[in-house]
Amino acid sequence: MEANIIKCYCMDVFKFQQFEIHQESCGMKVGTDGVLLGAWAAGGSNILDIGSGTGLISLMMAQRFPRAEITAIDIDHEAYVQTCDNVTNSIYKDRINVIETSLQHYVSFAGRHSFDCIVSNPPFFSDSLKNPDKKRCIARHTATLPFFDLFRGVRELLSNDGIFSAIIPADYLERFVSESYVSGLFVCHKLAIKTVPRKPVKRYLLSFSMQRPETCITCGVDIMKPDGKYSEWYMNLTDSFYMK
Repeated sequence: MEANIIKCYCMDVFKFQQFEIHQESCGMKVGTDGVLLGAWAAGGSNILDIGSGTGLISLMMAQRFPRAEITAIDIDHEAYVQTCDNVTNSIYKDRINVIETSLQHYVSFAGRHSFDCIVSNPPFFSDSLKNPDKKRCIARHTATLPFFDLFRGVRELLSNDGIFSAIIPADYLERFVSESYVSGLFVCHKLAIKTVPRKPVKRYLLSFSMQRPETCITCGVDIMKPDGKYSEWYMNLTDSFYMK
């Protein structure tokens, strides 16, 4: 398996240690971004996964937090069906509720401040040409979920002491964080990720809170070492998920 932070694994079935991800109908395949977020994000007892895609992050969170109840939402019908199938075929099916809806609509009927953990691998292409593949376009373009709507929804649904975790391309960091402040959310943890030490930062793992932190925890990590092998950090992070 190649360690590439923007790599998507295009096989129809991706096997993890405790579950399988079927992805033949989903616009966004299993990729390093989703694995990073699912393995890193803060947890809680009530978790919301915004834009569930294949259901990967929901299943990873269910594995990491055995007592958590998880709600997975996605606006795309094929993604919703794919998540349902993957959840139903897993040992976590009794703890994951899958709903076909947009975040904007979900906010209108969900209980306020009802989640102590929210996770999202959000769409981020806003200025580029839209992909002709409608499913992939929905998954990757902010037209369906602008950053403003994302943070407004998170602000409504997150508990006062809850944590919102996301992964975002480095080029979108400033815009993403600016929108969080507008909605009254503050960065409390920022992890810069490089594929290898000599390359620039490609992604940021971010955590947000409604409480302004005294300091923001900021650090950087590499997925691979200079010799081409996985870094100890990445191996430890994903040890419970990837097949041996």
